[in-house]
Amino acid sequence: MSNQKYAITEWHDTQDILNRLNNLVKSPLRTIKHEKMEKYLTYFYTKCNKSKALIEKAKQFIPGGVQHNLAFNYPFPLAVKKAEGAYLWDVDGNRYIDFLQAGGPTLLGSNYEPVRQKVIELIENCGPVIGLFHEYELKLAEIINKHMPSVEMFRMLASGTEADMAAIRIARTFTGKRKIIKMGGAYHGWSDQLVYGLHIPWTGSFEAHGIPAGCYADTQEFFSNDVDGLSKLLEKNASEGGTAAVLIEPIGPESGTHPLFKDFNKKVRQLCDKFETLLIFDEVVSGFRMGMGGAQGYFDVKPDLTVFGKIIAGGYPGAGGVGGRRDIMACLASGVEGTKKRAYVGGTLSANPLSCAAGYYTILEIEKTDAAIKAAQAGNKLCAGLQALIDKYELPFVVYNQGSICHLESSGLMFVDIRQPDFMQQIVQRKHMLEKMGAAYMAEGLITLAGSRLYTSMADTDDIIDEALDKFERVFQDI
Repeated sequence: MSNQKYAITEWHDTQDILNRLNNLVKSPLRTIKHEKMEKYLTYFYTKCNKSKALIEKAKQFIPGGVQHNLAFNYPFPLAVKKAEGAYLWDVDGNRYIDFLQAGGPTLLGSNYEPVRQKVIELIENCGPVIGLFHEYELKLAEIINKHMPSVEMFRMLASGTEADMAAIRIARTFTGKRKIIKMGGAYHGWSDQLVYGLHIPWTGSFEAHGIPAGCYADTQEFFSNDVDGLSKLLEKNASEGGTAAVLIEPIGPESGTHPLFKDFNKKVRQLCDKFETLLIFDEVVSGFRMGMGGAQGYFDVKPDLTVFGKIIAGGYPGAGGVGGRRDIMACLASGVEGTKKRAYVGGTLSANPLSCAAGYYTILEIEKTDAAIKAAQAGNKLCAGLQALIDKYELPFVVYNQGSICHLESSGLMFVDIRQPDFMQQIVQRKHMLEKMGAAYMAEGLITLAGSRLYTSMADTDDIIDEALDKFERVFQDI
């Protein structure tokens, strides 16, 4: 490991977490008492009338009335008016502790003023998009390389989905091979080839329709932590033209929801070297949250390509990119001619001055303030407090964290075994339980990601975490 400071001082006991998650998914559901759930739902219908009216109007023009997959829709989505630091305010004036943090990019806290001022300055002098080169493109690439030396060259894109699409296209162009292997349950955006085995391993296209089956022909998956299974798949592919890349989230599928053993990434690196396959790290969530060197620095594993998103523009739009070895990234040379062997990507708004400036100053501020470490300390305090509450109320829930990426598993939805005859019923029941838990948290003033993931930020002081734990306790005592 490099001499950089990392947000995590000690990796969690993976086997213990896996054992507890296994017990959770086998246990009867423990959910909110019916009469208490009615109390929480009353909150929405009496305190959130403006949100409800806006959503009802939006349904006339927007499918489902909301654009964001991260939005909690039960009993209806909230409309937000203000975001600052650790808090969100809805259009009715209700204040919430924000553990969604837009899905993770606002490590500094929402609407962080030093970055905001730099973005305003740029807009006043240049404008958000120009279609030609701007110096901030170079500044951003340089500062990423400074902290993640494996990213010898970097190409800015508009989203993490685009970056993953580009990464597998580069891998195929460079290697001349077709197969892409991902971990079951991992999320790598919503492109046709990668929205496969989403959230729950081996569910195939269960959550994504309208995609021809042929799009999945060269996408394969293996269980997280199953090094032997990956080895056998690579060996099989070797006799059929080989594998272009193994694409993984280095902290575990779905942002660490399926936790990995600490030595897993090194073993995957060794297998990729053995089978002449590229290793792609999807650091959309872990990049800079794990520390300035990302997960690759923490685990001391050098991927061939790294995918970025979310934080790469500091919560501003246009947040995506891919970087890696110079010879591999040469496949992405831009311009009218480019290279002879070219993986074509584009986008009018990609690498716009606003996004690059926001990303550059965000990374500078994360470095200057030790934001990842402060956010991780908040995550540690939050999870320790949640564990104490779980023990106090004798609940089967499982809580753990990778620094500021916190997991609170109450239903075990993503651990349903699809080999069980009642797996579909289990998915429906456990999903609805999560909806109820998320609604209860929200009614108490807590915004979470799908009721099971919480991102802490530098803005989460000890007082805010204590306030949050009081709110969680009020929910737990109603179970």
